[in-house]
Amino acid sequence: MLDTTRSFDRLPAAAGVGYKPQHFARIIENAGAVSWLEIHAENYMGDGGRPLAQLRHLSERFPISVHGVGLSIGGEGSLDRDHLARLRHLVDWLKPASFSEHLAWSTHEGHFLNDLLPLPYTDETLQRVCDHIDQLHDAVGRRMLLENPSSYLAFDESTWSEPDFLREVSDRTGCGLLLDLNNVFVSATNLSFSPQGYIDAYPLDLVEEIHLGGHDTDADEHGNVLLIDNHGQPVVDPVWALLDTVLETAGPKPVLVEWDNDVPDWPVLEAEAARARAALERVPT
Repeated sequence: MLDTTRSFDRLPAAAGVGYKPQHFARIIENAGAVSWLEIHAENYMGDGGRPLAQLRHLSERFPISVHGVGLSIGGEGSLDRDHLARLRHLVDWLKPASFSEHLAWSTHEGHFLNDLLPLPYTDETLQRVCDHIDQLHDAVGRRMLLENPSSYLAFDESTWSEPDFLREVSDRTGCGLLLDLNNVFVSATNLSFSPQGYIDAYPLDLVEEIHLGGHDTDADEHGNVLLIDNHGQPVVDPVWALLDTVLETAGPKPVLVEWDNDVPDWPVLEAEAARARAALERVPT
């Protein structure tokens, strides 16, 4: 019989996947290589119903990471207080092992945009992001992890590199960092910089969680390769190679496989998690 009072105060240094309701029965039956699950906060802010019942059941068996996609940490103005209140209600009853959000903006003049858009890395942006993280910490009552974005353009006015910007945000607010390696690879390809150089400059000592995912390949108006972070494909080999490099330096971390579009059957997703687990098992302890 399950211990329904059990809670998990941290994610294990193991493989997790983004939870999708169509996989519920298979996960309960045999999760295989999967040791923890991630949900998107905005999908579970309602009251009652099968989604919340299933989530409660899963939370008795697995550590849960709550990943926000709608706070618009980099947007102008204060964070939405109603959104923060709904988020507080969710984390209060779920008691997740981790909570994270993106370094991005997705709102403008009260309208929500269906994209996570990049920011110029300036002193003004830095102060706004830090103010918003402080507001979130106060409102939700728990520490967050901040995820690096995928980028399709660079801003001429930026005066900080992205790794230095993220380190400074963490230093000022106390937040941890979530390193998304697919985002690194997408941004590096689109903006013509070295993904390994990015990793070399990144504050790996502050990383508490790693994300992997797939992307689509397109071309820009000049015929150059353009990668789209769509979480609808398997993780590509160069991203797996980045994972090996990061784990060798930083040591074992919770590693998540994201697959949000064109979601495959459970054996395909579990196989990706098994590959992440194998990468973790190669790391000396």
